[in-house]
Amino acid sequence: MRILIKALLNFAAVWLMATYMNQYFQMTGGFAAVIIIGSLLTLMNMFVRPILDIVTLPLKLFATIIAIIIVNGVFVQLIHIISQEMNPDLVTLEIFGGLWGWTVVAVTFGFSNWVIKEVLHH
Repeated sequence: MRILIKALLNFAAVWLMATYMNQYFQMTGGFAAVIIIGSLLTLMNMFVRPILDIVTLPLKLFATIIAIIIVNGVFVQLIHIISQEMNPDLVTLEIFGGLWGWTVVAVTFGFSNWVIKEVLHH
């Protein structure tokens, strides 16, 4: 049940970003794209994030904020790469604004994941 709630909250986060942050985060494919990107986000949080957290642990000890942004940036990059391998009629994902755009998207995804964890924790 927790996984379903996380997935639903990730769908909402992706939709909100595509709707209100379109200068940095653009997606085509409508509702199916929201489900695909949200599902990738959920799966990556389950399987890849723990590995990235372990790998970046030494870095986190010295520069926690930088490490979190880097982890989220790698996370966003993986989602971007996977979505590019999909049928473009189904989904496309582009992040604009150069390094700043990627940073904004990474921080936003990180913040939304933190909010989801806090909501589900209480």
